[in-house]
Amino acid sequence: MSGCCTTDGSCPTQAETKAVYKVNGVGSAHCQGVVAKAVGALKEVTAIEVEIGTGLVTVTTAAEPDEAFDALIAKTVDEAGYDFAGRVPA
Repeated sequence: MSGCCTTDGSCPTQAETKAVYKVNGVGSAHCQGVVAKAVGALKEVTAIEVEIGTGLVTVTTAAEPDEAFDALIAKTVDEAGYDFAGRVPA
């Protein structure tokens, strides 16, 4: 039994947090795939959803996203060739 499990053998799962970002220029399935692949490759990201047209990118992480995480998302989106517009209310 590992240290994270309880005496009855159950292991609690870590809570996940979602953050929503706006990315300009996601107008097709190709763009959606590029953004999803780039951001989804980050080790901190456990799930991603990219909406075509609106450019809303919902990122699920194991930890609460902070300014450093937002900066990492911005850098990744910019390197993928898209315009990062910031975090939006979920």
